[in-house]
Amino acid sequence: MVRLGIRLWHYIREEASHGRKAPIDPFTRESCKPSATQGVPLGGMGSGSISRGFRGEFRHFQILPGTCETSPVMANQFSIFISRDGGNKKYASVLAPGQHEGLGKSTDHGISSWGWNLNGQHSTYHALFPRAWTIYDGEPDPELKISCRQISPFIPHNYRESSLPTAVFVYTLVNTGKERAKVSLLFTWANSIGGISHLSGNHVNEPFIGEDGVSGVLLHHKTAKNNPPVTYAIAACETQNVSVSVLPCFGLNEGSGVTAKNMWATMVQDGQFDQENYNKGPSMPSSPGETHCAAVSATAWVEPHGKCTVAFSVAWSSPKIKFCKGKSYNRRYTKYYGTSKMAAKDLVHDSLTNYMLWEEDIEKWQNPVLRDDGLPEWYKFTLFNELYFLVAGGTVWIDSDSPAENSSGIKSIITDSTKSNKTEASIVHRSALNGSDTSADDPSRSASEEEGEESDTFENCTVNSKPVGPTNNDDDDVGRFLYLEGVEYIMWCTYDVHFYASFALLELFPQIELSIQRDFAKAVLSEDTRKVKFLAEGNSGIRKVKGAVPHDLGTHDPWHEMNAYNIHDTSRWKDLNPKFVLQVYRDFAATGNLSFAAQVYPAVCAAIDYMDQFDRDNDGLIENDGFPDQTYDTWTVHGISAYCGSLWLAALQAAAAMALQLGDQSFADKCTHKFIKGKAVFEEKLWNGEYFNYDSGSSGNSKSIQADQLAGQWYTAASGLPDLFSGEKISSALQKIYDFNVMKVRGGRMGAVNGMHPNGKVDETCMQSREIWTGVTYGAAATMIHAGMKEQAFATAEGIFTAGWSEEGFGYAFQTPEGWTMDGHFRSLIYMRPLSIWGMQWALSTSKTILKPPQINLMDRTPHTVNSSHNEAGVKKIAAKAKCFGNAVFHCSC
Repeated sequence: MVRLGIRLWHYIREEASHGRKAPIDPFTRESCKPSATQGVPLGGMGSGSISRGFRGEFRHFQILPGTCETSPVMANQFSIFISRDGGNKKYASVLAPGQHEGLGKSTDHGISSWGWNLNGQHSTYHALFPRAWTIYDGEPDPELKISCRQISPFIPHNYRESSLPTAVFVYTLVNTGKERAKVSLLFTWANSIGGISHLSGNHVNEPFIGEDGVSGVLLHHKTAKNNPPVTYAIAACETQNVSVSVLPCFGLNEGSGVTAKNMWATMVQDGQFDQENYNKGPSMPSSPGETHCAAVSATAWVEPHGKCTVAFSVAWSSPKIKFCKGKSYNRRYTKYYGTSKMAAKDLVHDSLTNYMLWEEDIEKWQNPVLRDDGLPEWYKFTLFNELYFLVAGGTVWIDSDSPAENSSGIKSIITDSTKSNKTEASIVHRSALNGSDTSADDPSRSASEEEGEESDTFENCTVNSKPVGPTNNDDDDVGRFLYLEGVEYIMWCTYDVHFYASFALLELFPQIELSIQRDFAKAVLSEDTRKVKFLAEGNSGIRKVKGAVPHDLGTHDPWHEMNAYNIHDTSRWKDLNPKFVLQVYRDFAATGNLSFAAQVYPAVCAAIDYMDQFDRDNDGLIENDGFPDQTYDTWTVHGISAYCGSLWLAALQAAAAMALQLGDQSFADKCTHKFIKGKAVFEEKLWNGEYFNYDSGSSGNSKSIQADQLAGQWYTAASGLPDLFSGEKISSALQKIYDFNVMKVRGGRMGAVNGMHPNGKVDETCMQSREIWTGVTYGAAATMIHAGMKEQAFATAEGIFTAGWSEEGFGYAFQTPEGWTMDGHFRSLIYMRPLSIWGMQWALSTSKTILKPPQINLMDRTPHTVNSSHNEAGVKKIAAKAKCFGNAVFHCSC
C-alpha cells in the first residue's frame, strides 16, 4: 500500500502539471467533507447541477464537468420583508435558519449587513426528490406562515423536460393575523459558478422583461481557463396580485455603485426596487476581485386570513460542455432551446409557466409507491431521495447531433468494422474540415445507419429489427449520457458500479440505459494500444484491450480515452465482462428491444469468449488471480470466488438465453455446456452447507461470508431466468448473510458488512472487507426480495436509512457514500452505487421482463414463465402530494 501511495502521489502531481485532476485523489479528501445540511439538488439531468441545503444555502456547484465546488455561495438567498399597520410593524429576514459564521455584522457593506435572524425553531424541511418543502411557521412574523416548494423537472420517461437546467420555488404566504400584510420576497444571486469564480472578472448582468409576466435578471458569467460561458437567469412571475421589480447589479464591497447593504436598506424601506431598473442595459463588466450580484423582488398584499402564491425560478444555460482534453459537445437541452446564451430567459419562462404540469407528472409517478401501505415509510422516502445522484452525480447529457470537436477542429471517433463476424475496431482521427466520413462513433450518426452495417453480422439470427436511431420521437433519440462514479472518484460511467446503479435508469429512463450499454458494447470491440502505467504493481500495459469491458468511459476525454482508472489492469478483472452480459440481457428482457439486442450481440459474444483465458483448467469456471481483480479492488481473491463465479455462471445462462432469442444455436450450446460444468464445480468447491465460501483458496478469509456472494443470482432473478441454485441454497445463504453480516453489526442498524467470519467477527482482511457498502446492502436486500424474504430484505436495507439518512445517523443525506465503517467513517461521498435501491423496487414490482426465457432444458431446471407488459410508455408512474413522512423531516433548529 505504501508503494501504491507513492505512485499515486506522483501520478496526481503529474496530472496537475498538465492542468488536470487525477480521477482518484485521496490526498485532498478534505475538499469533500460531509455536510449535514444537504438537501434536494436543483435542475434536471446532465446540464450541470446546484445543490440546496435544508437551511436554504446553494452549494455543490457542478457546472463544469468533473468539478464540484462544495462551499455555499452565501449571497444566493431568499429573503422576506413584511410590513403591517401602515409600516409601524416591520420584519426583515434572510430565509436561512441557524447561525452562519462571519455573518450578521451591520457595519459590513456586504451580505453580513443583512438580517440573518431566523433561529429555525419553528422551521422544518421535507424532502422527496425531485421536490422539497420548507415551512417557516411564524418566522419571522408570528402571524405569517411561509412555505416554499422547490420543484425540478426530473420526470421519468420524459427525455425533454428532464434535461432542463432549471428549478422553481413556489412560495405560499398565509396571513393568520387580523390586518393586511405587505409581503416582499427577495431572490438574490451572485454571478458565480462556485468557489472563487465570482472574482475572476468580466462578468455582466442585465435585466429582462419576458412574456406572460415573467421578468428578472440575466447574469453572464465568463469562465476561466477557456471553459464555455454560463448565463444564469433569475426571475419571478407577475400576476394580478404580485408585482415584480429588479436590481440588475449590486456589489459586496464598499466601492460598489450599489452595495449589498444599500440593496437591503431599500428593501426594508420600500419592499421593492425602482421600475426604471428594467430600462438599464447590460452592466459594466466586473473587475477582477469584484463581485456582481443581482436581485429580483416580488411584492404582494396578503389579506387577513388570506393566502397568496409567489413563484420564482433560476436557470443556468451552459450550452457547450468542454472536457479537459479539448473536446466539446452540445448539452441535451440545446436540442430544444438552441445554443444562445439567451436560452436562460426562455428556460425560466417555461419553468414558471409549466411547473404545475411537472408536478402532475411527478405525482402520477410517485403515487403508487407512496400509497402502498405494504411498504415501510422509510423505504418510500429513501427510494426517491437516493435518485438525487442522477442530478448531483456530475451527470452529463449531450445531444446526439453534437459532434465531438477539439480546439483544432479534429473529430476523434471509434470506427467499427462490423462486416465480418470478427468485429474489428480502432481509434482513428479524421479532420472535420476535409469532408471525411465521420459516422462510426460520432454522436451525430444515427443508430439506423449503424444497424444497417451490423445486419450482416448475424447469419444465424432471426430478428426483425426496426431502426432505433433518431426519429421525430424524442424518446428514440436520447443523445449520450454520462455520470460519475462519485464526486471523489471522477470517472464516467464506472461499469462495475453501474451494474448496481443501473436499475434506476432502466426503471425510469430506459432509453438512457440502453444508450449507455451501446457505448460499452462498442467499447468491448475496440482497442487502444496507448501505454498506461498501473499504480498498484508499477507494471505497464495498454489502455484498452479488445474483448475486455472497460472499467469506465474515461475522465478527460470520455468515449475516446477510456479506462481512466489505473490502479489495476482492469483487462484482468473477472467481474466486468460478466456484468456486461448480465446487464445487456436484463435490459433486452425488460424492453423487448430486438434491435438493441442485435446491435450489442457481437460484444456479448466477444465478452464471453474473452473470459475463456481465465478458465485455466477447462472446468467451465473462471478463476481469480490472487489480486483484487474485481470491484472490491483492495480485497484479494484466490482461485474460484463466490462473487465472480456466480456472476460468471449467471452471464453464461444469460448469454445462452440471448443467443437462442437471436437464433444463434451454436453459441447457446457453447454457453450451456460451460454453465453445466461450471455450476457443478462452483457448488462442489464453495458450498459449505450454509453459504458459499468467499473463495476456494486457503487464506484466512477464504471461508468468510460475503454479503455480495449471490450477485449473479440477483441478476438472474431480475431478468426472469431460472435460478442458478436450488431455492434451499439461495435461502440458506441469504439467511446466513442476514444473521451474520447484518444483525451482528450494531443490531442490524448499519447495513450489511462486506465480509464476516463464520465465528461472528468482522473480516478485517482489508479496508473493503470491513466496510459496509450502501449499494451492496441494497443489492443483497433486492436478492432477498426475489427469494421471498421480504422481512429480512427491509430490515437489511433499513440499516442504510438509519445510519445514513435518519436523524440518529451520521448525516449523509443527499450525499450517500460508497460505504462506512462501524464507527461511521465514510469513504467516497456522493456515490453512484446506492442507486441500487431501485433494484429492490424492481424486485418488488410485478415481473419486469416481457421476454419469456427460452426453454434451456440442458440447464437442468424448468424455466419459469413470465407474463408482463413492461414497455417504455407503461413503466409505472408514481407520486403523491407532499406526504410528509415523520422520518423525512429535517428540523432547522440550530
